[in-house]
Amino acid sequence: MFLWDYDRKELEKTEQGRILILERMINYGPGEEKIKLADVKKYWDRLNLFPQTKRLMELLIWGKVQSSPKNKNKFWI
Repeated sequence: MFLWDYDRKELEKTEQGRILILERMINYGPGEEKIKLADVKKYWDRLNLFPQTKRLMELLIWGKVQSSPKNKNKFWI
């Protein structure tokens, strides 16, 4: 993953920085790296993810969608 606006070594020193790196890896793709499932579960409540990505990750990790769309009248995948 390529961080164009932050120094990755500086971000890895803090927990908030590690969360930002994890968010970017999930939202924009990890590149050559792999995303650790343990990290995703650990920081799940603190991640700011795209809505469809969050629902897909919930389905893949826990086998069910825990969050619901804001507008139930529309169909979202």
